[in-house]
Amino acid sequence: MSEIEHLDVLVVGAGLSGVGAAYRLQTMLPGRSWAVLEARDSVGGTWDLFRYPGVRSDSDMMTLGFPFEPWTHPDAIADGPTILEYLRSTAHKHGIDERIRLGHKVIEAAWTTADARWTVTVEHAGARRQLTCGFLYLCSGYYDYERPHEPELPGVAAFEGEVVHPQFWPDELRVEGRRVVVIGSGATAMTLVPALAELGADVTMLQRTPTWVAALPRRDRVRDVVQRVLPTRAGGVVSRYKNVLMTMAFYELSRRRPAVAKALLSKGAARSLGSSDLVDDHFTPTYDPWDQRLCVVPDGDLFEAVRDGRAHVVTDTIEEFTPHGIRLQSGTELPADVVVTATGLRIKIAGGIAITVDGQTRPTGDLTVYRGTMFADVPNLAACVGYVNASWTLRADLASRYVCRLLAHMEEHGWRIAVPRAPSGMAGRPLLPLRSGYVERAAADLPRQGDGAPWLMRQNYLLDRRDMLRGDVAEAMAFSR
Repeated sequence: MSEIEHLDVLVVGAGLSGVGAAYRLQTMLPGRSWAVLEARDSVGGTWDLFRYPGVRSDSDMMTLGFPFEPWTHPDAIADGPTILEYLRSTAHKHGIDERIRLGHKVIEAAWTTADARWTVTVEHAGARRQLTCGFLYLCSGYYDYERPHEPELPGVAAFEGEVVHPQFWPDELRVEGRRVVVIGSGATAMTLVPALAELGADVTMLQRTPTWVAALPRRDRVRDVVQRVLPTRAGGVVSRYKNVLMTMAFYELSRRRPAVAKALLSKGAARSLGSSDLVDDHFTPTYDPWDQRLCVVPDGDLFEAVRDGRAHVVTDTIEEFTPHGIRLQSGTELPADVVVTATGLRIKIAGGIAITVDGQTRPTGDLTVYRGTMFADVPNLAACVGYVNASWTLRADLASRYVCRLLAHMEEHGWRIAVPRAPSGMAGRPLLPLRSGYVERAAADLPRQGDGAPWLMRQNYLLDRRDMLRGDVAEAMAFSR
């Protein structure tokens, strides 16, 4: 029987989070043994999975990109293929791709205190094997790559056209000259509609309820100027913090003065659409900005397509599908050759990995987060989770740097085990400050946060940066050998 391979650290996931974690491990903890396990057969995570027309970031790339590898492409809001190339070239440049094991899907992870290690069961090439590690770092994102959210669509079996989901976009699908209805009002729908119109489709976005939408420039002119006068790395830092502060400012305005934020968004939409009536009918939600995630459209491309008549927006509910379209509650029938169900994602915390601690199953819904990265009473395990109100990578990088600080502290003091311990009687609260459908659907599976630091999942980069990079790594943490 072959000996089980042991590594100091195992990283799960080779998307933005996993590549960033690998860089921090090799630069902050040289000499440690580590590997990245990726279930898919290629590097890239989300940016390798999504192939639908127009797929792009909904955050600026100066903050979504890696701080150690400044984004230099002219577009600040970039398309998926460009982001994927950036991610893969970064992994190759720093030798990270040599430590990534593709086609390795983690099935379960079992912690044994007596051995101070995780035993990780991995599926590869149709067979299962085990590895062990001293620390397990989950960088697998937060949603299900295999199953999107697919609500019941009444009578869809009667529809004689094609039905596709953006998460599994067929390469052979052609839309030119065809009537396409996109069901949804989130970031995916708003990306698809102008892209499909550009491909020659007669496209309609069918939404049950409106979403707050902001038009931002595809190119960042301030960044362009900064790049001309400063070295690449210094310019990247300046541009990054400029965008961090602007994003934080609008989020805080939305939370503290929602009426002002609504007015700004509505005026911007009316200016782009050339019609306040369209804004009132289709782009004015009943909730406040940032109660749900704000959608960004680069250069107002969605508004432009609607204004020019190349795309249409209908706000209504589906009564049933017909052979040649969709009948709405209002009695209107939308003709369609293709229906795209941009109906959302399904959250999957920790990549769906079954976690046990000394034989006891630990469902994610029963866990409490520590610094938004580790979990109470779960030793030597961290999960990389980004922001919902800013770029994912901002917090992902802080999490990776915190993990490296913790591991360095453990080595310095000879500790083998670190486990967060929550105070008794601490009140819990929901993890994410959103009322979005995908968050509410996953409520039972989401960990909780506490009522005070370090048990809060704060959506504030500057406060997190202070605590994650300079805070006491021993706070509320029990160590043992």
